Formats: sequence, C-alpha cells, structure tokens
Amino acid sequence: MTEDYTPPKVWTPGKENGGKFASINRPIAGKTHDKELSVGKHPLQLYSLATPNGQKVTIMLEELLEAGHAGAEYDAWLIDIGEGDQFGSGFVDVNPNSKIPALMDHSVTPAQRVFESGSILLYLAEKFGAFLPKDHAARTETLNWLFWQMGAGPYLGGGFGHFYAYAPVKIEYAIDRFTMEVKRQLDLLDQRLADNRFVAGDEYTIADMAIFPWYGRVITGGAYGDAATFLDAASYKNLHRWQQEIAARPAVRRGQMVNATSGDPSQQLRERHDASDFQTRTQDKLDA
Repeated sequence: MTEDYTPPKVWTPGKENGGKFASINRPIAGKTHDKELSVGKHPLQLYSLATPNGQKVTIMLEELLEAGHAGAEYDAWLIDIGEGDQFGSGFVDVNPNSKIPALMDHSVTPAQRVFESGSILLYLAEKFGAFLPKDHAARTETLNWLFWQMGAGPYLGGGFGHFYAYAPVKIEYAIDRFTMEVKRQLDLLDQRLADNRFVAGDEYTIADMAIFPWYGRVITGGAYGDAATFLDAASYKNLHRWQQEIAARPAVRRGQMVNATSGDPSQQLRERHDASDFQTRTQDKLDA
C-alpha cells in the first residue's frame, strides 16, 4: 500500500484493507449467523459496548436513574463487535445497520426498537421528560448540538482516529486533512464553552452526553494513543473545564463502566442487570 494509488474502475474489497478493524468491515449488510438476544427483567434492554457511542446511552440511563426515574432501570448486554456479535440475527432485527448501541423498550406494545445513539438519547429524553429543555429555544439549541455531534463524530473517529492510530500505513494527506478538521471542531467547542457552562447553555443536556464520550476522551489522552499531545489538546482550556465537570458526575462514572472490556479492570462492568452490580461485581464477572 502506498500513497500513489489509482482507483480501479470497479472497487472490490481486499483482505489487507481496514487495518486494526478489518475483520468487522464488509461491504454488505445483514446477518451472518443466527443468534437470539438475551432479555432480562427490565423493560429497557440495551445491547452495546463501551465505545464512545455506547457510553452515550449508558451515561444517559445512569443519569436518569440518578435523577429518580425508576422506570429507566435497564439490562445492558455486551455485544462484542470484535467477535461479530453485531451480525447475529437477533441484533440485526433490532438494528439492521449492525452498529452498537441498540435498545429495545418492552414497556410499550409492541416493543419498540431504537437504534443510532442520538436517536436513543432523544427517545429516552422524551420518554422520561429529562435532559431536554421544554422551552422551545433551549430545546432547539440542544438538538442543534446533538445533531452536530452525530455529523462531526465520524471525522474524529473514522477519520482522524483511524488514519492517525489504526491505519496500516501512515498517509500524510489523510492525517493532515482530518487533523485540520478535528482541531477546528475542538476550537469550536472551546469557543462555545467560553461563555456557556454546558454545550447547549446553562443546562446539562443530552448534547453534553453525546459530545463528552468522544471529545472529552480524546483531549485527556484516553483515545488514539498520544493524540492529545499531537492535537495540542491542552490549549483548549474551556473544553477541559467542561470535561472535568462532567467526568466528576457519579452517573457519568458509572455509565462509562457499563459494557467496558478494556482498561482498568476495576472500571469494567461487562454486563449490568441491577444497580447493585456496581458494588457486587467480581473478577469472575469481569472474566466471564
């Protein structure tokens, strides 16, 4: 593979393409095998992994519980994307796009599937009347930033993160292109947070929950190796202030643990079926 590349008239996939995640990439949709999903005791059933997109939803669910919404109790089942769980028939029925997270709400008849992390956040906010302002102007501003993240995130993860950290070869043009865009995004957030406590204003909302797992993680060195240094992330002072405030929230700390399979074992809760799981988890559960 070199930077001197002429695209063929008709593209066909090659086994050498894709870098670290080549095994889970394919040019067709749909199931690869039959596997039903487990269903626990709670109306809300989450099928996920603690990637940034997965953390958005577990943070939201834990914040709802922290705020006293008992109906937000949930089971969180681990979907191991490295093993292809997202291509099982049961998961594809919930999310035909085969991406985590995916949610089933069994409190309604028929049960409602919800997929795409932003859609899940909005669904839960409306279901419980929380973390989405009722004032029309404030609600609209929150949705502005929620959908900004949905559009901007792929530049950070699939663009910068892939070519900087995971691609099998370092391509200067690709890294420069996506670094330029990510730094523009960081500067945008930093400017916004200079005059606002939270991204959408004075109120903590689903916009913060969507943005934090991605941008909060990369500026503190939690993603893509030494990317925080490469991006000069320390220079975004307002963004760091916001990140530290949100990271200190108990519900956020719990939400980041759910469905985690890497990092500090003490911060991993591979599956969550009850609030007490945070206190009673054992190494056997982590290794299960």
